[in-house]
Amino acid sequence: MKPQADFGVVGLAVMGANLALNVESRGFACAVFNRTTEKTRDFAGRNLGARLVPGYSIREFTASLKRPRKIILMVKAGAGVDETMAHLLPYLSLGDVLIDGGNSYFRDTDRRVAMMAARGIRYLGCGISGGEEGALKGPSIMPGGDPVAWKHVAPILKAIAAKTEDGPCVTYLGRRSAGHFVKMVHNGIEYAMMQMLAEFYDLMKAGLGMSPEEAQKTFAKWNEGRCGSYLVEISALVLKYRDPDTGKLLVELIQDEAAQKGTGKWTSQSALDLGVPVPSITAAVDARIISGYKKDRVAIARVLPAKSRRLRGAGARQLEGACYAGFLAAYAQGLHLLGKASAEYEYGLNLAEVARIWKGGCIVRSRILDVLRRAYRAEPRLAHPFLAPVFRKALAPVTGSLRTVVSAATAASIPVPVLGATLSYLDGFGRARLPANLIQAQRDHFGAHTYERIDRPGVFHTKWD
Repeated sequence: MKPQADFGVVGLAVMGANLALNVESRGFACAVFNRTTEKTRDFAGRNLGARLVPGYSIREFTASLKRPRKIILMVKAGAGVDETMAHLLPYLSLGDVLIDGGNSYFRDTDRRVAMMAARGIRYLGCGISGGEEGALKGPSIMPGGDPVAWKHVAPILKAIAAKTEDGPCVTYLGRRSAGHFVKMVHNGIEYAMMQMLAEFYDLMKAGLGMSPEEAQKTFAKWNEGRCGSYLVEISALVLKYRDPDTGKLLVELIQDEAAQKGTGKWTSQSALDLGVPVPSITAAVDARIISGYKKDRVAIARVLPAKSRRLRGAGARQLEGACYAGFLAAYAQGLHLLGKASAEYEYGLNLAEVARIWKGGCIVRSRILDVLRRAYRAEPRLAHPFLAPVFRKALAPVTGSLRTVVSAATAASIPVPVLGATLSYLDGFGRARLPANLIQAQRDHFGAHTYERIDRPGVFHTKWD
């Protein structure tokens, strides 16, 4: 077979299929392969006339690709990626480019980059955000790994990425697992923002007595202002959708158990390893876990009921301010983590560019990213976003709204785990002195762990008894 395809996609589930169509729509011939032959045949049959080259075996698929071959894997993270790589390897040549486009754990990507380099294959771990629609029309793309591999695929990835006034939402992020680490943190921020919006929805209904229709209109109004973002936009959309069978609002018929695939948990675990606080993200993960204990919650609610009451002193205006503060803090936690990871793992991340490529296509896209981008363009080595004047200017006026909402929610017995954790995060970083001196004294008492003093240099230990 004479090579004719510019790019190859392995895995034709919705994301892979849509990405292949995106590639083809930008003027590139795209080879496609799925381990289930029938799915490949069906996909090709539904897209007759497109520049798609179906492969019904790995040999046929790889033979159809121009050298160096450029292949993206759109398969399930974990063992699925390793198995697919093992099947492809015998048919690859020195200098070919392999891209993992799934949500792989960054440590796995480090291992795969090294393994492929030893075999002469150039490897990229590439985070892709935007869901089904983004894959088809333009996602945010976060590649990291072999820099030469990036040069080979950059024209294609730039062509298929989402576009904003600042350019295509893709850039080379750094060596090894930089791309997948950035995507992991993106998802952690996503967890926090989604849980916040669920908490505001609860506050509107249980605390302010709003109907779902009124809550929908509130979110739609927020989306027109400073809280404007993809997640606020879709919150407004889902709140007005009616079930065609019952005529009822569909969101009210959905079981209150939120699933997860692990990227939020990985973000929290990685932050703990690096010693970076991300309490809003961790609280969001915990909230999803609690939601999964449905039977236990029902039983406990009978014996230890949390009887929610109306909010006092906090209205829709305060909720909007609290949303803006919460979003700012969630991004701050994520970018702080990325900065520390970049230093520890020597990624060399450009955080202004991270904010730029998140502006379009991805799930956490919002107007707030302009604030972050300006902050990191002014000071690329910024220790924490809170230190940036442009960030403080945005945050300071709405911290009071967050405090009012959290206080009112607590008094009304309405759980706001992420908003509460966010407020404590702001207060913790806003205190020049915390009560950790007592903890260090306790540690020295029971374990002789020593301590430092504020009035003289050195390390000390005391016989406290």
